[in-house]
Amino acid sequence: MKAILALDQGTTSSRSIMFNHAGEIIAQSAEEFTQIFPQSGWVEHDPWEIYHTQLRTAAIVIAASKLSPASDIAIGIANQRETTVVWNRATGKPIYSAIVWQDRRTSDYCNALKKRGLEGMVAEKTGLVLDAYFSASKVRWILENIPGAREDAQAGRLAFGTIDTWLLWNLTA
Repeated sequence: MKAILALDQGTTSSRSIMFNHAGEIIAQSAEEFTQIFPQSGWVEHDPWEIYHTQLRTAAIVIAASKLSPASDIAIGIANQRETTVVWNRATGKPIYSAIVWQDRRTSDYCNALKKRGLEGMVAEKTGLVLDAYFSASKVRWILENIPGAREDAQAGRLAFGTIDTWLLWNLTA
């Protein structure tokens, strides 16, 4: 391996860093993207803007490193974890904005599940606490609030992932 391209897709920006075999930085680039706040407690991103900013920073770093994309380059992705994207498998188009990890729109739903005593069951099955931070309640919100989403999901026409999955889907076609 000649180099490692690190794609660092954060909450406010996309960054790319090329490291040589010794772990030294060869080149780096960063680009901020838009934060969307539709209402209090809601935080969204445009999935396409995330993809394009990540692609641009990677292209800048590859060019600056003077390595061809066909070179022996490993790629790693660090990402903002629980930011949720749902897209159409055939078209690749997101059906809604990415709901960011810090979004709290599903807090009431999570609290209702806790009041029903389901916190232990969720922890046992997932190893996670019951909180709006995690993707499951965000996906539920999309399926319940975006027209046709539940039907498309039941028919197998939708894909879901966090930002790393969204980037891999698009980078690998």
